[in-house]
Amino acid sequence: MCERHVCGGADMWADIRSTDDVFCPAGSYCPATTEKNNCSSGHFCRLGSTSQEKCIIKGSCHANQDHENRVVLGACLVGALCVSLLIIYNCSGQFLSIRERRKARSRENAIQLARQQLMAHEGWKAAKQFARRHVNGMQGHLSRTFSRRRSFRQQPDPENSSHRVQEAPLMGQVKAQELSDSAVFAAESTNEITEVMPSVVVDVSDGEIVATKEKPAPKGKHRSTRTQVFKYAYGEIEKEKFRQQENKDLTFSGVIAMVKDQQKEITRPLLKVEFRDLTLTLGKKKLLRSITGELRPGHVTAVMGPSGAGKTTFLNAVTGKVSGYKMTGSVLVNGKQGNIRSYKKIIGFVPQDDIVHGNLTVEENLWFSAKCRLSAKMKHRDKVLIVERVIDSLDLQGIRNSLVGTVEKRGISGGQRKRVNVGIEMVMEPSLLILDEPTSGLDSSSSQLLLRALRHEALEGVNVCAVVHQPSYTLYNMFDDLILLAKGGLIVYNGPVKTIEEYFTTLGIHVPDRVNPPDHYIDILEGIVKPESGINAKHLPVHWMLYNGYEVPSDMQDDLKAIGEQNPQIRSSPSMSGSTPHCLPLRNTFAEERNRLEHHLSKPKDLSSRRTPGIISQYKYYLGRVTKQRLREARLLAVDFLILGLAGVCIGTIAKLSDKSFGMPGYIYTIIAVSLLGKIAALRSFSLERLQYFRERESGMSSLAYFLARDTIDHFSTVVKPIIYLSMFYYFNNPRSSIANNYVVLLALVYCVTGIGYTFAICFSPGSAQLCSALTPVVLTLLSTQNSTPTFLKRLCYSKWALEGFIIGNAKMYPGVWLITRCALLFTSGFNIHNYKFCILILFLYGLFFRMIAFAAMKQLAFLSKDFIGYHSHL
Repeated sequence: MCERHVCGGADMWADIRSTDDVFCPAGSYCPATTEKNNCSSGHFCRLGSTSQEKCIIKGSCHANQDHENRVVLGACLVGALCVSLLIIYNCSGQFLSIRERRKARSRENAIQLARQQLMAHEGWKAAKQFARRHVNGMQGHLSRTFSRRRSFRQQPDPENSSHRVQEAPLMGQVKAQELSDSAVFAAESTNEITEVMPSVVVDVSDGEIVATKEKPAPKGKHRSTRTQVFKYAYGEIEKEKFRQQENKDLTFSGVIAMVKDQQKEITRPLLKVEFRDLTLTLGKKKLLRSITGELRPGHVTAVMGPSGAGKTTFLNAVTGKVSGYKMTGSVLVNGKQGNIRSYKKIIGFVPQDDIVHGNLTVEENLWFSAKCRLSAKMKHRDKVLIVERVIDSLDLQGIRNSLVGTVEKRGISGGQRKRVNVGIEMVMEPSLLILDEPTSGLDSSSSQLLLRALRHEALEGVNVCAVVHQPSYTLYNMFDDLILLAKGGLIVYNGPVKTIEEYFTTLGIHVPDRVNPPDHYIDILEGIVKPESGINAKHLPVHWMLYNGYEVPSDMQDDLKAIGEQNPQIRSSPSMSGSTPHCLPLRNTFAEERNRLEHHLSKPKDLSSRRTPGIISQYKYYLGRVTKQRLREARLLAVDFLILGLAGVCIGTIAKLSDKSFGMPGYIYTIIAVSLLGKIAALRSFSLERLQYFRERESGMSSLAYFLARDTIDHFSTVVKPIIYLSMFYYFNNPRSSIANNYVVLLALVYCVTGIGYTFAICFSPGSAQLCSALTPVVLTLLSTQNSTPTFLKRLCYSKWALEGFIIGNAKMYPGVWLITRCALLFTSGFNIHNYKFCILILFLYGLFFRMIAFAAMKQLAFLSKDFIGYHSHL
């Protein structure tokens, strides 16, 4: 039932479509059925008005005007909004630039102070050594003097003999006391400097460099400043460089010994990975066959082999990234059977492709990984030290504030991008670091720089394993161990690099002079070079199995028979006779002591003890990252706003308001245009960062924090877009409903279609998602406006609720004589004038529902895992 209203300027009920004689004409108002008045200046009167309405700008309305000219007001609103956006964009860019410059100044000051600190310490050390030599020299001189005095026998004076005899011991006692004090001072100085060295900081509050012991950072307002944090970090880095110069040939055992001497603890748990009879099958094809060996902590292991040998597949199998494949055999971690994925918080995986955020700087990429993946209990200054150490070791100082770059926007070079890709995993201090072709595309110097950084990680106990394509001889000798694979995923050698030539010599394979050993072995496996001994390259995996006593698979028995017929002489060299059945380590007391210490240090460590930041903290980090990304993509957002404003002008001009339809055509076009533009813009939030998200998810970061942060930042567009559109549409179309009612409906509509856009972006490929975003609003709007469409189907269309909200808000502004017309339109359209709030609620619930679907799809759909593994080529 329609509400009863006063008819206003009519003495009978009528529909505007049947007759308009009873309606008060436009430009006039009829307070009674027999009274008609002209609109005064500063007011306007629409068709059927019972009173005149004030104009917002009085000068814009003349006498007898039927509508207010709001174009000027709309232009002013658009101008003010554009100026505000420009100010925000410019200020945000300046804010980021100012912040980076301030950090750069603090960093430069810290580097200078750290170097001065090291120089001061070296000067103090030299002075100490000089003082010790001087004390020792003075002690020897005095001892020689007293010995000469004792040897000189003079006739004593009877009166003074007793006094002199007593005086000599007294002088000796005094000198001895002085000497002992000096010796004690020298010893205390030595011990003091040795103890202070690991925790020396510099105090420059009075402009002087003073070496003091490290004090705990005070809380509250006296917390460490940025300069002090950088000063601590670079002080430690400079000391590490000095120690490296003193111990160039230091091995992992030497590091453990040094740590033991300094009574420090290794903070990273040590991971030893063993794989036994590992076989990976996809359908009927075996990608890996009977792989047995181990990856040891403190070692840099190279995985080599010809194309198609399964090097990348081997890395995926070892790290558990083989969903969809059938895997047999076992992977042991520290000798225990279990799922290696439970260690993902301390495992770093560097993919073959450089999956980094192109719209972030080098430092921002590294810092985000460090903040989300390091321990939540770690102090901020220690995180700064880790990030700065990685930047320094990878030689990224010169480009730390440069954008990485995307396909559209040029950034850093390919080699630098590769190093950033590695640095993202190094800053989280992994215990196991897996790299898939880290040197591909790098020149010799860059490759050596990267390998030096990896060797430094290995000296801290990290288990490093990298796939390498035919490295240079220098690069080859920088590896500790080698895993050589043949085609078909069969292992040919697994052991120290130093003993591989000895092993192949037993098979009659010799490396010619001036030939790089890995190149020669891979050429043999490829079939390019024939061994001089006549051995078949196909039989090399079987030789390795026989050499180590492994069981030969049943499908390789023919190769075993062929080897038996040839009867090769396989002998173990003396250095290999004590090898374990899984690798060929050098058996000596040095290695045994190292293994004992490794086991001792890794045994008490709880691998689940690393507690990374929770969802709320990660949400804060994601929020900061997405904000920077959006600020750097301001042009895209400005283009979205511009297109939306132009759409408002076009629709508002073309679809002029018709009182007979209450502006329904203009609102239908509005729903289609806003839905299309809103969904297209929402696709960019997730479709462009699918691989980046999956890499972060595999490393243990929160998917919920990632989703909520991106959605939160998109709320800015959700709030602003209705204002942009209405500032054009409302003032060109002049609907009767208030701008507030239209804004609320548009806000709910944009929120709804943004959630639908998220779902399309995550569930479909970019091309399919764009097609769905373009077709969905048109199809759903047509379905919801056709009388032949079933009611239940109309209610499933979000466009039905948006149109109903628009029409109800406009229909309420048609009282009195419009009652019959309003009731007829609402009845034929199936709308209820009391459902305005209900329509808004439905639109918001639709948006929330589709966001939940998008989040579930992002986290659970199997194609995400396939995409991540699929972009690797199975080599």
